[in-house]
Amino acid sequence: MGNFTAHGVLLAVEMLAALFVGMTAREYARAWMTAKLGDPTPRLWGRITMRTKAWFDPFGSGLIPALIAILWAVQILVVPTAYAKPAPVDPSYFKRQPRDTVLASMAGPVANLVLSILAGLAARIAGVPGGPLLARPSALTTFLVVISYTNAALFVFHLLPIPGLDGARMVALLLPPNIRDTYRNFDRYLPLMMLLVIFLIGGLTLTFLDALAGAVCGAASGAPCRAVLSIG
Repeated sequence: MGNFTAHGVLLAVEMLAALFVGMTAREYARAWMTAKLGDPTPRLWGRITMRTKAWFDPFGSGLIPALIAILWAVQILVVPTAYAKPAPVDPSYFKRQPRDTVLASMAGPVANLVLSILAGLAARIAGVPGGPLLARPSALTTFLVVISYTNAALFVFHLLPIPGLDGARMVALLLPPNIRDTYRNFDRYLPLMMLLVIFLIGGLTLTFLDALAGAVCGAASGAPCRAVLSIG
């Protein structure tokens, strides 16, 4: 099951910091894009801000990351996930459907993807001169890989077709109107669905998320990210 080590605790702290930065960036990007497309709701609800209080959800932004951090502290590198309070959006303000809904839904994941790529490229540059990044990663390199891997995980996770996440909003566009409304309304059960995904069918889902997040991080950094994080 692993054991607590200084390296594991440091990884857990760095992962939480990366989640905080990633969630702040994705929620700001999503609110900004929604307002840019004509919907004033995010502005009226105070969501176009970098303040944590505006988007923090006790379960999705607090408890779940904390549980994952405990696992990271014993070097069980479960793919990091988190979600914010549901962002207020009124699609009736959008002038061009379905394009505007897709743009608003993709803004957050794209922000995480950009952060992942930038951190990965920085890790590639900060790697061991003249040698592979995996040979002897520095503290800075490891932190950059944590940022890249964590934001890649957020990017992939929020594209899942789970009501309440960005992926579900795009999937809903393909459904008949009566089914679409029912599907969207399931976002109120997001905490329950998260428990279902993580604990009941978690193995397959988390393996899938980890594979995609690792591929994004690896492409940017030029190294197998989980292997880098496992070197204490």
